[in-house]
Amino acid sequence: MDGYSRLVAYLKVLLPLTALALMSTVFLLSRGVETDAVIPFAQKDLKDRTSGQQITAPFFSGTTTQGDEIMVTAQSARPGGANGPATAIDLQAEIRMAEGGTIHVSSDIGELRPEKEIASFRGDVEILSSDGLRVTTQELNAALNGVKADSPGPVEARGPIGTLTAGAMEIDTKTENGPVHMVFNKGVKLLYDPQQSER
Repeated sequence: MDGYSRLVAYLKVLLPLTALALMSTVFLLSRGVETDAVIPFAQKDLKDRTSGQQITAPFFSGTTTQGDEIMVTAQSARPGGANGPATAIDLQAEIRMAEGGTIHVSSDIGELRPEKEIASFRGDVEILSSDGLRVTTQELNAALNGVKADSPGPVEARGPIGTLTAGAMEIDTKTENGPVHMVFNKGVKLLYDPQQSER
């Protein structure tokens, strides 16, 4: 056998053995797998989630007969029972009107009554309209089947014309398929700011 053939024969044996040795060191020297993995939840979160039924990030959407889109979301919700309605934390709603414009509603907590097609926003309720009006109140009851809502308590609104306070407010259309209006009533006071309306 000549030298070249002998070298090829040795390399046929030596190279696979070297590859096997390198592969075995990869597995032998690798770090071990941690079997005590920690779940990224605080004990309080685990207790809250397991103490009762809860839905995380619920979502409701629909379209009215006039073509307005209504979307309601929350951080979490608990189903209601015989004693009360479903409750939600960080309740949000967005209404996109068919004729253009949007209304965004947010609150700390709320209640959902799907059988009555009503969502009640409570605690630091904020209503933002696409025409620049920002309304704050403590309670807003909104229909889920149309663009209709009312705030039975005091409201404060800031917008392009100034600051407005009132004892109550309604969001509704005056006629079927008509434009949506925010109507303030019960002791309305407007502090007109002409400089603000020019901006």
